[in-house]
Amino acid sequence: MNQLAKAQLTVGLLACFAMVWGLVYQALQASDQIYAFGIVILQLVAIIVLSVIILGLLEWIKIFDLKTNAVLTLIVLISIRLFVTFL
Repeated sequence: MNQLAKAQLTVGLLACFAMVWGLVYQALQASDQIYAFGIVILQLVAIIVLSVIILGLLEWIKIFDLKTNAVLTLIVLISIRLFVTFL
């Protein structure tokens, strides 16, 4: 596995763990638990896919090194989640 793939997977999982409390809280507040569990799984998959896309684009542009791109991707993903939470 190359360094970019490792970074994409790591950033996706870190973003999932960083956002898991909000997702679990949403699931516990829902009346239909199966529906809420499905939404949580879909959100986690979307986070991993977004991390792969964003980190791939940043690496393709080659403005920063891989570590800086990974940190920027993690910040963007968590910021998007926080923004959506407070809407």
